[in-house]
Order: sequence, then structure tokens, then C-alpha cells
Amino acid sequence: MQEENFETNYLEDELELIPGLLEQKKFGEIKRILDDTNVADVAAYFEDEDEVSEKDLPVLYRLLGKEEAAEVFARLDSDTQSTLINILTDKELQQVLDDLFLDDTVDMIEEMPANVVARILRNTDAKTRYQINELLKYPDDSAGSMMTVEYVNIKKDMSVVEAISRVRKMAENSETINTIYVTENRKLIGICTIKELLIAENEDRIEDIMETNIITISTTDDQEDVAKMFNKYGFLAFPVVDKEERLVGIITVDDAMEVLQDENTEDITKMAAITSAEDTYFKTSTFSHAKNRIVWLLVLMLSSTLTGTIITKYEDAFAVVPLLVSFIPMLMDTGGNCGSQSSTLIIRGIALDEIEFGDIFKVIFKEFRVAILVGAVLAVVNGLRIYIMYDSMQMAIVVACSLVMTVIMAKLIGGVLPLLSKKMGLDPALMAAPLITTVVDTCSILIYFRIATEFFHIAS
Repeated sequence: MQEENFETNYLEDELELIPGLLEQKKFGEIKRILDDTNVADVAAYFEDEDEVSEKDLPVLYRLLGKEEAAEVFARLDSDTQSTLINILTDKELQQVLDDLFLDDTVDMIEEMPANVVARILRNTDAKTRYQINELLKYPDDSAGSMMTVEYVNIKKDMSVVEAISRVRKMAENSETINTIYVTENRKLIGICTIKELLIAENEDRIEDIMETNIITISTTDDQEDVAKMFNKYGFLAFPVVDKEERLVGIITVDDAMEVLQDENTEDITKMAAITSAEDTYFKTSTFSHAKNRIVWLLVLMLSSTLTGTIITKYEDAFAVVPLLVSFIPMLMDTGGNCGSQSSTLIIRGIALDEIEFGDIFKVIFKEFRVAILVGAVLAVVNGLRIYIMYDSMQMAIVVACSLVMTVIMAKLIGGVLPLLSKKMGLDPALMAAPLITTVVDTCSILIYFRIATEFFHIAS
């Protein structure tokens, strides 16, 4: 591990030498550094505007080898890709597009302005343009929109030697060769791995070694469900079939990882009551940040006025027992935190398909038992604290009882609301911390003053 860290730091130090080497026009030394550096690190370096200027970007990019250039280009963000496309000649652009896998090209096109897309399509051959247009027809967030059509297929009557020969011919233009697909009249009838081909006898037939129990994905499947299948089965690639069970493409694990990252980002922003942004934090404008946050803040602020109305209703209770006011923030915060804990765990369970709406009564029973234990501990600690600080057993009992009831209520709301949201076809993340906190705040105030007025015999 120490050797790996040393090597990474060493390469990062070498990248820092590039600006000076550019001034000295030592392009051979720069090319050596770029060749020795991982393509992911090179892409990250090219995206750093503080390190690489727009003027130097094409110079550095042209120093990359053919294969490295395509891999680096695929990893760049859309802004840097657009800059390069505008700078590269048609011949250079055509070479980049020829070396890119089709799914990477489609992903790039979806984020580019129309004039850039027109230039990209102008520099692709007719077959590639047709394939791109076919992929673009699939609905957003579907399996069809994220698949690639570059895979290796063989026939069942081939010998192992013939199959390996075909794999060699197709490997360079295929995104992965770990799994080989056996087709007949375009229909998927079996699969075999490259390992199985290599350890089989040369004269063996493919139909004798192929696996016929195949798990496939439909072109219309939701991409989030597809990503979950990778997590469930641990495959490196899944075949994608159309309604007639014809093999039309494959989805690889790197595409699934991108989907999971996007979905997690969307859930996190919703749980924080923020409208999800398409771009990164720093590339999103200040105005967009404000716009994405203000709507939910307004909703939550206006809904919180209900809490104020309830407090105003119990002004007489404050006049009789002024000490009641000092415990309001503690009760509201405790209730909000308890609700957030439960909702976070339930939302995670829903996302991982561990919890379904049919489990709602199990969730209620589980959260009730947790709430009893948590509420009892919090009530005892706070009751003792209040009795010691204020020498008031009555106030200690009121706050302790309120705490127990508030914790039970908060955990039940936090556990049930995400499930109800999912049942109604809404995103469970919407029922996360901010919204649940607002609901719980209102309910905790009602519980607190109801107990207090009854205990102290105050007319409400």
C-alpha cells in the first residue's frame, strides 16, 4: 500500500512539472510523463483549469498515444470534451470517435450543444450514425439508453478454436470480452466466458460448453433497476434484449456505477430538500444553487408557521408555568432527530429492496420497540437533569413523559412516511429529514402542551 501511495504521489509531482516543460518545449519529456500516468489521472489533470489552460489543452492532448487519447477523452467532463471538439481537426475528431465505444459517444452527444453534435455526427460513418440514432431513441433512464452495441457474439456450432479466432478479430472493437454471447438468428441462446473457452479442448463445440440459463435485461427496464442487478448478481456485463428476445447490446459494470452515483446524488439532494442539479457544485451557478434550494425552504418555512400558531394558543400555560418555554427546543430537536434516523434507515432499505410496503407493520413494530428503549433512556436522563437543576419533580415528570411520547411518535412517522410515499409513486427521499422534521416539530409541541396542561391543570 505504501508503494502504491508513493507511486501515485510521484506521478502527481511529475504532472506538476508539465507547465515548466511546456515553456521549454520539452514535448518528449511531457509525452513520457503522460504515458506513465493512469488515464484517469490524466483526465482529471486536463479538467483542472488552474493547471491546464485552454491554449495548452490541445497541445497536451495531441501528445497522447492513440488508445490513451480515446480513454482520456471518454473520462473528460462535457465542457472539456466540447472545448477539444472545437479545437481538433475533422481528421483528429474522426480518429477519436472511431476509438470511442458507442455508449460513451452517445453519453457525450446527449450533453453537447446542437452545433457540436452536428459536427460529431458529420465525422462518423453511416453505420455508426445509425447506431447512435437507434440508441438515442430509447427513453431516458432506460437500459436501452445506456447500453453499448459493441460486444462479441459467436455461433453454437463453432468449435472452440473457431470461437477464439472470432474473439481475437472482434476484441479490439468490443467494450469487454469477459463474456461471449451465443446467438442464433440474432436471438440470445447462450453465453460462455473467455475463461471457459481457454480451458476447453480445441475440438469442443460451443453448444456443449455454453450456459443456457441466462439472465437478461430488457431495453425498457429502468436504469436504476439495472444497476441493482449488477449489485445482486456481481456480473461484469448483462445482455440487453428487445421484445422479441433478440440481443441488441450489453451493459457493463462501469455504466452501472455511473447510474448508482447519479441516483445517490439525486437522493441525497432530495433528503436535504434541494432540487437536484445536473452539474457539479462549482460549475453550477450561484443563481442555480439558490433556485434549487429556495422552493423547499419556502415550503418548510411556511409549514413551520403552524408550530408558531400552536405555541401562541398555549400562551396561558406560559403565564402559569414560565419554565415550560425552555424545554421546547430540546423536545423539537429530539423528535426531529429521531424521525430523521428512522426515515434514513427505511429509505436506505427501500433503495436496496430490503423493505417493501408490505413490511409496513413489521416496520411499525420494530420502530415502536426501538422508540420505547430510546425514549426511556432519554426520559430518565432528562428527568434527573431537570429535577437536579430546577428542583421540580412535576416538571421532570412532564418533560420525561413528553419525551417518551415524542420519540415514539417521531420514529413511527419517520418509519411509515417513506413507505407511504413509495406506495403513492413518490420518491421516498422526499419524505426525508426536512419534511419529517417539520411534521414531527408540530406533533411534539402538541404532545408537550397537552401533557403539561393536563398535569398542571391549566385551561387551554
